[in-house]
Amino acid sequence: MVVYFKARPDAGDYTIYMGADKNENEELIKYGLPEDVWFHVDKVSSTHVYLRLKKGETIDTISEGLLEDCAQLVKAHSIQGKKMNNVEVIYTPWSNLKKSPSMHVGQVGFHNPRMVITQVHVLTVEKRVNEIINRLNKTRVERRADLKAEKEATNAAEKAERKMQLKEKKRKEEMERLEKEKWAEIRSYKGLMVAEKMTSNRQIASAGKSMQEMEDEFV
Repeated sequence: MVVYFKARPDAGDYTIYMGADKNENEELIKYGLPEDVWFHVDKVSSTHVYLRLKKGETIDTISEGLLEDCAQLVKAHSIQGKKMNNVEVIYTPWSNLKKSPSMHVGQVGFHNPRMVITQVHVLTVEKRVNEIINRLNKTRVERRADLKAEKEATNAAEKAERKMQLKEKKRKEEMERLEKEKWAEIRSYKGLMVAEKMTSNRQIASAGKSMQEMEDEFV
């Protein structure tokens, strides 16, 4: 089962979710999306909480209100953390999570340790705020989710969108090419019609040549 919550309304329409147990956490690690941000109490066990961002948003654009909701939820669902004050909560993009065969169920690491400092953020939760937890619990929904199918559907939709964007880009490029050719042809035609390059009937007469003579010369 996956447990879903709605973040505070004034922060926007955001979904926060977590696994019901450590096995579900494994599925979340495996089938997360690039828009997901992972939260966990540092150095002690806790549930894995995720915040799903919107397209184009990054971990550095998360509002303080959203961070507080996620951090409070992590603390409240940590056996050790919920009994402690000044708990440190770490959060990082889902793409930075690393799972190796030697790790226990629910255990996770990070890619490229040299980049952990810049990719992992830390915030301190001084104490539990019941008002926040109670509000989140009122939005709580549990459902059995096919995370693999959801990720495949999301990837397929994104692939179709990229294909459509590429098609539209090629169409615009072709229109621009045709437009350039059109104007190049117009400029070429205007060049041929420049008065200085044209010979009038008066000029022909002044040269003492008849139309027949001009035609004979041309032939």
